[in-house]
Amino acid sequence: MKKILISEKIKIYRKNHHLTQEEFGTLFGVSPQAISKWEKGDCYPDITLLPDIAELLLCSVNDFFSA
Repeated sequence: MKKILISEKIKIYRKNHHLTQEEFGTLFGVSPQAISKWEKGDCYPDITLLPDIAELLLCSVNDFFSA
């Protein structure tokens, strides 16, 4: 089973760039509450947002998943 790593990547990126959850959410048109849930792994971003998130994080969509 593959583990989803997007929550950790989002949290690290956001903190390294000194962005609030609100500021990060604004980049994707989602609420700060959504970002909080993403970072906790309670839920995941809509699949259509993954390419844009990957571009911002300078990674591939595949990097969000481990083998």
